[in-house]
Amino acid sequence: MPDGSQLSAAWGIPFAGILLSIALCPLLTPVFWHHHFGKIAAAWSLAFLLPFAVIYGATAAGASLVHALVAEYIPFIILLTALFTVAGGIFIRGNLHGSPGLNTAILAIGAVLASFMGTTGASMLLIRPLIRANDNRARTAHIVVFFIFIVSNAGGALTPLGDPPLFLGFLKGVDFFWTVRHLFPLTLFLVSALLVIFMVLDRWHYRREGVLSIDPTPDTRRVGFDGAINFWLLGVVVALVLMSGLWRPEVVFNLYGTPVELPGLLRDAGLVLVTFVSWRATPAGVHADNQFSWQPMIEVAKLFAGIFLTIIPVIAMLRAGAGGPFGALVAAVTRPDGQPDPAMYFWTSGLLSSFLDNAPTYLVFFNTAGGDPRLLMTGMATTLAAISVGSVFMGANSYIGNAPNMMVKAIAQQRGVRMPGFFGYMGWSIVVLTPLFVVTTLFWFR
Repeated sequence: MPDGSQLSAAWGIPFAGILLSIALCPLLTPVFWHHHFGKIAAAWSLAFLLPFAVIYGATAAGASLVHALVAEYIPFIILLTALFTVAGGIFIRGNLHGSPGLNTAILAIGAVLASFMGTTGASMLLIRPLIRANDNRARTAHIVVFFIFIVSNAGGALTPLGDPPLFLGFLKGVDFFWTVRHLFPLTLFLVSALLVIFMVLDRWHYRREGVLSIDPTPDTRRVGFDGAINFWLLGVVVALVLMSGLWRPEVVFNLYGTPVELPGLLRDAGLVLVTFVSWRATPAGVHADNQFSWQPMIEVAKLFAGIFLTIIPVIAMLRAGAGGPFGALVAAVTRPDGQPDPAMYFWTSGLLSSFLDNAPTYLVFFNTAGGDPRLLMTGMATTLAAISVGSVFMGANSYIGNAPNMMVKAIAQQRGVRMPGFFGYMGWSIVVLTPLFVVTTLFWFR
């Protein structure tokens, strides 16, 4: 890792560039972005790596590249791919009948599942049956909006499996069970409040409009699961991640200056095997019913490769603290007495997560707070909680705050749901979520 105190803030331009590309290109040039997003991510990566190699030497650039890939990117993308594949191998068949009670129950179940199979996995598992269950209702956009709030975001706050920011924290040394011990009350409050609001709103729509005279999805198949082997594979994923966090044999390999621990190697090898077994053991008909495609995973893999590379100098500069190029940002989240301000960490990390990707945003503020997992889990636990829930919860503020948001929106539109536009969705989040975040601040981060 380069010395951040010796770097100029200009080294953060490639990182800002790739995040702005992710935020704006799908809106302004969707066709161009769809065909060339990988090239754009590669261009921003080279915009950092090549000048860095010229100025600081190929050895320094190579060491930084290896560290970013081996210590962070590869474990991150392997876990995400395993969860994506396992979830894509489970199909909920049959036709449920969407009533306010059933819809609320599905959202509650999704919130629980999100922390065990990831917000992406839980979203991909439940969004299609939820839409089928309500395809005999006139208005369903609000159901999908709350699904994004609860299942695609808030529900993933309890374990490192739930949302990419927390898994990155786990890779940085945060204890696997720290999140559930410290974030459970906040998550319970937000999810419960959203479920109550949704129940009231959905009941109002249901009583006002009723259901269509003909159900587009007839009751021709018994409700159940196909691809049940993937439930067992999901258990293997959880066991592998737990093993890597609890087993410390102190066997460490050195790869070009980057320490690689044996538990991490075994975890990643096991996850690759789980992915292969799930893909081969799941019947083709299940994948067809789920409309399974590798395209979302390919897009995430390419974009995050660029993010993890361009964030290298940004993290280094943040680690330099108040004396580094980003001293003003450090000052903004620091009280006059020099102590961190949890409320500012919550809102700053959250607002950036609303429009940028929440995984690198978490990394930025994790390092702004010092980057020492032992200190953050103990003396600065409130600050780490603020960063964690800010990054996870406020990823729901816009369609681009978290990867499953756009995936759910696309699936809903393909199934005929008239989803609100970018700013229309933000209107929902401002009205529903912002008051709940204010209450969260007053109760937990004052």
